Amino acid sequence: MKWILLTIVVVTTVLGDLLQSHEMKIGAAAKGEKFGLLSILKAIGTRPYLILAIASMTISFLAFLALVQTQPLSFAVPASAPTFVLETLLARLVLKERVDSRRAVGALLVVGGIALLG
Repeated sequence: MKWILLTIVVVTTVLGDLLQSHEMKIGAAAKGEKFGLLSILKAIGTRPYLILAIASMTISFLAFLALVQTQPLSFAVPASAPTFVLETLLARLVLKERVDSRRAVGALLVVGGIALLG
C-alpha cells in the first residue's frame, strides 16, 4: 500500500505543479491579465487546467497524509523526492524552460540521494 500511495503522491504532485506553472505563465500572459491574488481567484473558475492543478494538488496532499499515517516521516519525505527530478525534466521537455547545468546537476544529486536511501 505504501508504494501505491507514494506513486499517487509523486504523479499528482508533478501533474499539479506542471499544470499550475503552465496556466500561470501561458494562460495569464496570453490573455493579457495582471498577476495578483484577485485575478488568480477570478480565474480559478474559468480555467480547466487550473482547476485540474488544484484537484491534483489536493489528491497529492491527501495521499501524503495517508502515507505519513502508515509510514515514518523519514521514509515518506525522501521517497517523494523524485518529484524534483521529474519536474525538472518535464519543465524542460513540456514547458520548454531553460534548465542550466547547475539545476541538472542538482537533480542528479537528488537521484543519488534517493539511491542511497533506497
